[in-house]
Amino acid sequence: MLSLQQLPCIHLNTNSRFQRGVPFVVRAEQISSPSTTLQDKTGRRQLLATGLTIAPWFLLSYQKSTAFAAENAKGFLPVTDKTDGYSFIYPFGWQEVVIEGQDKVFKDVIEPLENVSVTVFPTNKEDIRDLGSPQEVAAALIKKVLAPPSQKTKLLTAAEHDVDGKAYYTFEFVAQAPNFTRHALSTIVIANGKFYTLTTGANERRWGKMKDKLNTVVDSFKIFNV
Repeated sequence: MLSLQQLPCIHLNTNSRFQRGVPFVVRAEQISSPSTTLQDKTGRRQLLATGLTIAPWFLLSYQKSTAFAAENAKGFLPVTDKTDGYSFIYPFGWQEVVIEGQDKVFKDVIEPLENVSVTVFPTNKEDIRDLGSPQEVAAALIKKVLAPPSQKTKLLTAAEHDVDGKAYYTFEFVAQAPNFTRHALSTIVIANGKFYTLTTGANERRWGKMKDKLNTVVDSFKIFNV
């Protein structure tokens, strides 16, 4: 059973600037208890072990396969993080932004709720299934990490799938604020001593137009050994 204390805490900034269309902003810190506040912020590079190496031939092969995937998914661009060991693709035209607590963020400049973010935190677990079922883990993440307490959330689907012998959980949810509803997809996996979360989404009013692209982004997320 998943303990909420095991999860990193990420809070959405829902102040008036965000409501007027400022890009999606989050802050992150590690949870020590359910009542932990925004203190003791941890930089992502402080979380990484030192001295990690990857065989050059492996990186070259992986970069080629990622680029090939992006080429075949027209309208997308590839991202490969050699340090943290993950890759994914995102829609052409989205811009990279730097946001505190996030490893990578790309967003649409016109529709700020259309974005993709990746977080990476250390863990002593070896498999995502060690934390509980897809439904249990998804519900806990949505409640404590992926949406602020002020928003009404609903888990729509949650499932497990296997990629190269590694278990991933993928789930869909909505988060309702007073003036907008965000429809989102997340995929999570544990590997390399790290807990990876990729989340993408859009305003509910544009979900019908964006859902295929966002599913492509989520399905593209892969980790590799570092």
